[in-house]
Amino acid sequence: MNTTNNGLATNNMVSNMMRWQMSATAVVAVLALLLSGMHAFFSVLAGGLSVLVGAYIASRILARNEGNQEPSSVLVNLLKAEAVKIVVIATLLFVVFKVYAQLVPFALIAGLAAAAIFSGAALAKTDKSI
Repeated sequence: MNTTNNGLATNNMVSNMMRWQMSATAVVAVLALLLSGMHAFFSVLAGGLSVLVGAYIASRILARNEGNQEPSSVLVNLLKAEAVKIVVIATLLFVVFKVYAQLVPFALIAGLAAAAIFSGAALAKTDKSI
């Protein structure tokens, strides 16, 4: 099996997922801007970008061991990547809560939810681009 093509497929899947997440975050951010103002806009961006950064770092961890097909190794790497993703998201959200005094919590949660939900939708539709 040619691992180069497999790597390209994985990169395309990750970039497609991140495009979906960025698009969803942007739509929710614009809606927040129109409905609640600038602070809600930045809160949505903070939530969505936290998920995006976590997902990107997790994808890099998974890409390191792409050639290894042993089931136990794949599962361990998947669990490592997910744990790192959760830690990155939690750390970024902690920083946002500490730094951004005018945070709009509902908008932050909306940004988190939009990015997280659309990451799953993008993975389900990997063969279609937006």
